[in-house]
Amino acid sequence: MINFNEFWTKKTLIGLGLGQFLSLLITSTGFTSSELSKRGINAPTSQSFLNYVFLAIIYGSIMLYRKKALKAKWYYYIPLGLVDVEGNFLVVKAYQYTSLTSVMLLDCWSIPSVMVLTWIFLKTKYRFRKIVGVLVCVAGLVVVIFSDVHAGDRAGGSNPLKGDALVIAGATLYAISNVSEEFLVKNADRVELLAMLGLFGAIISAIQISILERSELKSINWSAGAALPFVGFAVAMFLFYSLVPILLKSNGSTMLNLSLLTSDMWSVLIRVFAYNEKVDWMYFVAFAAVTIGLVIYSGGEKEDQRRAVVADEDNERSKHFDEEAGSASRNQGTVDGSWKMGQSNQPGTASTSATERGDSENMGKDIQGKKS
Repeated sequence: MINFNEFWTKKTLIGLGLGQFLSLLITSTGFTSSELSKRGINAPTSQSFLNYVFLAIIYGSIMLYRKKALKAKWYYYIPLGLVDVEGNFLVVKAYQYTSLTSVMLLDCWSIPSVMVLTWIFLKTKYRFRKIVGVLVCVAGLVVVIFSDVHAGDRAGGSNPLKGDALVIAGATLYAISNVSEEFLVKNADRVELLAMLGLFGAIISAIQISILERSELKSINWSAGAALPFVGFAVAMFLFYSLVPILLKSNGSTMLNLSLLTSDMWSVLIRVFAYNEKVDWMYFVAFAAVTIGLVIYSGGEKEDQRRAVVADEDNERSKHFDEEAGSASRNQGTVDGSWKMGQSNQPGTASTSATERGDSENMGKDIQGKKS
C-alpha cells in the first residue's frame, strides 16, 4: 500500500505542475501553427527565429549586466543551437509527408533516447518505479493513437517512409538537445544557457531561412491576422524555453518528455470545452493513464532522499572507521618503537651487560696492579 506522505513532496508537485504548464505552452504553439497553416504560411524556421531572438536579447542583456565569465566554453553552444534548430525543423517538416498518427507515435522515440543518453553520459540511475511510470505514460499515448479519434488519419501521407524517418531523426535531436541542456543547466548557468542558445539559434535559423524560406516570407501578406499568431507562437516558445531549464534541473529531461506527452490531450480538451467538439471516450482514459504514469515516475522522492542520506551516512561511518583504524595503527607503531627504544636503554640488556663486564675487568686489573 502506498504511503502518500512518503510519496508526495514539494519537488514532485512543482515538477508535475510545471510539466503540465509547459505542455499547455506546446499546445498553444500547435494552435498558432495551425492558424498560420490555414492562412497558407508554411515557414517553421522563421517562426522559431523570433523565439531565439527574444532569448538572445533578454538573457543576453542579463549576462552583460552581470559581467561574469562563461562557465562553459562558448563553442559548446554552437552544436547545441544547431541540434535544437534542426530538431524543430525536422518534426514540423515531417507533417508534409506522413500522418499525424505516425508523428505522434514516432515522436515518443525521444523518451527512450533521453533515458539511454542520461544513463550513459549523466550517470542517471532509473529505479524500477520510474521505468514503470514511463511504460504507463507511453501506453496511455498508444491508446490515443489507436482510438477512433484518429481513424480518418490512418491513411498516411504523400511519402510515409520519408516522413517517419524525419520524425525519428527529429526526436533523436530533441533527446540530444534535452540531455545537453540538462547537463549545462546543472553544471553551468541557466541564464548563460538561454542567452547562448538564443544567440547561436538565431544565427543558424537566419542562415537556414535565407536558404530555404526566403521566397515563402516574401509571399506572405502581412496583416494583423497573420502577425498575431506569428508573435503568439514566438512568445509561447520563449516562455517554454525559459521554463524548461528549471524542470530539467529539478526533475530531469525524462520527466520533461513525459510531461509533453499530454500536449495533444490538452488540445483535445480545449476543443471540447471551447468549440464544443465531441471526442472519443478513450482520450480521457489515455489522459488518466499518462497522468498516473507521471505521478508514478516523479513520486517517491522522500524515499529516494532517505536512501541517499543513509548511503551518505554509511560512507561517512566507513570513512570514519578507516581513519580510526589508520590512527590506531600509527599509534601502535609509535608504542612499539618506544618500547624497543626503552628496552635497549635498560641495564639488563646485552649491550649494557657487556660494557659493565668490561669495566669490572679493568677495575680488577687496576686493583691487582696497586697491590703488587
